[in-house]
Amino acid sequence: MKQKIGKWLSILLPILLGLALVIYTYNKFTPKQVEEIKLQFKNADYFYILISLLISAVALWSRGYRWRYTLEHLGYKPKISTNVMAVCIGYFINMSIPRSGEVSRALILKKYEDVPFDKAFGTIIAERVVDTFFLLSFIGLAFFLEFDVLKAFVLDKIPFQKLIVMLGIATTLMIGVILLFRYSKFKVIQTIKQKISGLIDGVFSIWKMEKKWAFLFHSLLIWASYFFMFYITIFALPETSNLSLSTVVISFIVGGIAITLTNSGFGAYPFLMAEILLLYNVPETAGTAFGWLVWTSQTLMVVILGTLSFLLLPILNKNK
Repeated sequence: MKQKIGKWLSILLPILLGLALVIYTYNKFTPKQVEEIKLQFKNADYFYILISLLISAVALWSRGYRWRYTLEHLGYKPKISTNVMAVCIGYFINMSIPRSGEVSRALILKKYEDVPFDKAFGTIIAERVVDTFFLLSFIGLAFFLEFDVLKAFVLDKIPFQKLIVMLGIATTLMIGVILLFRYSKFKVIQTIKQKISGLIDGVFSIWKMEKKWAFLFHSLLIWASYFFMFYITIFALPETSNLSLSTVVISFIVGGIAITLTNSGFGAYPFLMAEILLLYNVPETAGTAFGWLVWTSQTLMVVILGTLSFLLLPILNKNK
């Protein structure tokens, strides 16, 4: 019973949060501002949106292609088309149940390519750790480029004394967790340590792959595609077309965090995009319209490609 409740909460809470943010954002705009947002949607240059979708499709293909290297390292050679369609379906399913797309990818390879579930899932987790490294690298770059702006923003939202207290609590908790993991003999802690150790081994096994440089090349291609997919969309609206490169990096990171922490960024993506762009004197209506343009176009592409993959996989694998 508790497992069912937890499962439903994991599905419903991100959706409810997204809906709450949509309602909050809509209610704080006047009727005139709502009309401005509609007009920005109408007058947007969708040529740049189309280019961004093509770049995003390259990232999807590259992610499916990159997967072959970790699988080949384990002795499996699934078809590239199956890998790519599994990735598309994974993104599609993640829109409803967070992190379920990774499970679906492994299940698809088990069904159509006879790759054991645990092996396929292990390679996906290793990929996620590598992707987290790239995301953290972008975050580090963003802080380096826009430290003064971010510091002013944080101090404006959180008083300095309160920030010190929060940092003190966070540091104490972090030290406590490290000590607990280092010295605790509790069974559950030992189990977690084993899983983390196995995960670290899986990540380092990437360096032992015969084609590790090809894997890293595709990792760079994926994240370069993500960034340029986002960058090209700033030219769709006049209000965002003159943003500096450092502002684009900051906005890209904020969007990535919104997608990571919610159901593919539903509600949170346009809300946070408007908030961060407001720091750079982009009107809130334009920032909101920009956020919805990016999120809606990418979501529609995932839905279409995910649906097509669902339909094509059984047709292309009739013997399975």
